[in-house]
Amino acid sequence: MAVQARTFANDQEKADHDEIAALVARSRKAQQAIEGYTQEQVDALIRAMVWSVAREDVAKKIAQFTVEETQLGNYDGKYLKIFRKTRATLMDIIDDRSVGVLEEDHERNLIKIAKPVGVIGALSPSTNPEATPVIKAISAVKGRNSIIVAPHPRAKLTNKMICDYMRAALKDLGAPEDLVISIDIPSVNKTNELMKQCDRVLATGGTPMVQAAYSSGTPALGVGVGNAVITVDETADLDDAAEKIRISKTLDLAASCSSDNSILLVESIYEPMLEKLKAKGGYVLGEADKAKLQAVLWIDGALNAKVVAQPAATIAGMAGFDIPEGTQFFLVPETGYGADYPFSGEKLTVTATLYKVKDIDEAIAMTNNIQGYQGQGHSCGIYSQSDENILKLAGATKTSRVMVNQPQSASNSGNLWNGMRQTFSLGCGSWGGNGTNNNITWRDLINETWVSKPLAQTKVIPSDRELFGDVMDKVH
Repeated sequence: MAVQARTFANDQEKADHDEIAALVARSRKAQQAIEGYTQEQVDALIRAMVWSVAREDVAKKIAQFTVEETQLGNYDGKYLKIFRKTRATLMDIIDDRSVGVLEEDHERNLIKIAKPVGVIGALSPSTNPEATPVIKAISAVKGRNSIIVAPHPRAKLTNKMICDYMRAALKDLGAPEDLVISIDIPSVNKTNELMKQCDRVLATGGTPMVQAAYSSGTPALGVGVGNAVITVDETADLDDAAEKIRISKTLDLAASCSSDNSILLVESIYEPMLEKLKAKGGYVLGEADKAKLQAVLWIDGALNAKVVAQPAATIAGMAGFDIPEGTQFFLVPETGYGADYPFSGEKLTVTATLYKVKDIDEAIAMTNNIQGYQGQGHSCGIYSQSDENILKLAGATKTSRVMVNQPQSASNSGNLWNGMRQTFSLGCGSWGGNGTNNNITWRDLINETWVSKPLAQTKVIPSDRELFGDVMDKVH
């Protein structure tokens, strides 16, 4: 079949196409060079890639550089991600078999064989640019793929630094360094070209870029909007809940889309829990300060990029109100949800919206209403000692993840205290407009060949009475 020639609107568009085509060609050549690698060879590569950036001295350098370049988040949060999260992700996947036979289903007489996809086009956001390229890169290489990382322009130097470390490590092991390539001078058009020319898109970033990934014509794995809603019920350990909410709300200054955005307190524990949150550095805003904060968080209905992942004192200064010494995060009382109540949406700041609910049933209804506005399918959490309440909330909410008695932003994407797969790419299912609910890892970045052999005994369709039962007597 003849390939239709591309036409370009201008010389720059043509130049961007040609630049990306050259990168894809280099990437494809590198990928083909490792297609025959053994499991041991593949695992050595991803160990080297993580070690190259997670060594203490390098991790410190990357964390500091990331904060200086992006002016987002803080050093402690960035360091934890590059030093600890990358190690945890490696530990999570290192023993997985990703080469050759993955599974043998003896009952169905099936064998599943792993095959690489090819060139992965990965988008990396400005909010998590320190560990996202590493985690996506080792997931790609684990499946014997190569990867090209398109960074947010605000983090382009960080992305290049990290990719260069991984490239050097690959070269030291005798593997093609072009298994990892950075787009050093990014643009929207170059990212769009990458998504058109690669074999699979792994999109983490803002809604427009994820939507562009789905529209690129290339198979894409995207993520949905985060707007985590956290319930604290009457059975919760309030001290434990308050501390973990503080950890989650302030980690990397709420750069994560998994950060607590709304906190629902059952009315019987509302006052004591509120006092514990205040003791952890929460500042409750009155109506006047709430209006000032709203004016600085949203401009013409869009989240103000200048307040994202900034300290509480910085935001308060921009908004023009005073806060007590020791304030770490804001608590904004609210009753409604939806476009007329912007605090019910995602904020990407150290701001949590506070609701009083009657019981678990009202908490479930409020969670669904809030996330019906923003964040449906992403995640919610609960602090509770009641399995009945936990399962009731999990069963009745349109969510892919429910974190129980855990700091949400540090737990959704996997941590040492839970069994979630380690990633920074969280699928939100059909609720969030995504094709998967998964914590996306290497298994989502391969093709699988199913080998089917005849069963030892051919299956027999049962009699109509056995198969249809009493519905035969009810359907006319």
